[in-house]
Order: sequence, then C-alpha cells, then structure tokens
Amino acid sequence: MTPPEAPRDGTANHGETPPAVSVCASTTITVLRKRSDFLKAARARRQGAGSMMVQALKRAEGEAQGIRVGFTCSKKVGNAVARNRAKRRLREAARLVLPEMGRPGWDYVLIGRPTDTAARPFDALLDDLRRALRKLHAPKP
Repeated sequence: MTPPEAPRDGTANHGETPPAVSVCASTTITVLRKRSDFLKAARARRQGAGSMMVQALKRAEGEAQGIRVGFTCSKKVGNAVARNRAKRRLREAARLVLPEMGRPGWDYVLIGRPTDTAARPFDALLDDLRRALRKLHAPKP
C-alpha cells in the first residue's frame, strides 16, 4: 500500500511535491505559519488538557477554508530536542483527531506542556485532545 501523499498510480512528475495534508482526510487541514494567526487564537477560547493547552478561534467568514492548526512549545518544555519531540507528538495527535472532531472555519493552536506532552502515553494524549475539543465546542451556558 502506498502512503497517502504518494500518487495512486505510482507515477510522479519530476519536481512534483506531495500535498502537505493527507488526501484521505475529507476536511482540509493546513498549518498556521503567521505570528498574527497565533496571536488571534491566543485571544480566543482556550481549554487545558492533561498534556496540552488547546486554543480555538472561529474565523470570520471568507477568511480561510477548512481547519487550520498551529503548534508551539516554549523553552519551559526543554531543550530543542524535547520541544521538537513534543511538537511531533502534537502534530500526529492533530492529524488523527482533528478530521473527526475539528470544525471547518476554526483555527486551533496546540501548546505543549513541560514533561507532560512528551511523557504522556499517546492514547492518553489523543484522549486529552478529544476532551479539550468537546469542551471548546460545547454550547456556552
């Protein structure tokens, strides 16, 4: 079986880059890159989970399509190796959970926590993200 980013027929043109997002996902997920997008999400709703903090912002109409997600870890998480490991785990969790529980038209920022993000069992990390998303999207009382 070929990976999702590989062409289905096994052929590719020279210089053709695979898509950054899995072709299996029904919803388009893109990665936040601009600092201004992170700052907007920081002023929006946030929900703590055991191994991460999740910030969520409903975008204005016509601003962008699909789900957008960003990842960040401060130096409190550890050295560069520890921060990168935590972000890799957050990226994989987002790849698995956001297509099913994320909402199009929303931006999400996943923030790693010291020791918890890297050390928590991966199934628990996924459950933390699911729980945080349920709480963020629950109707306000």
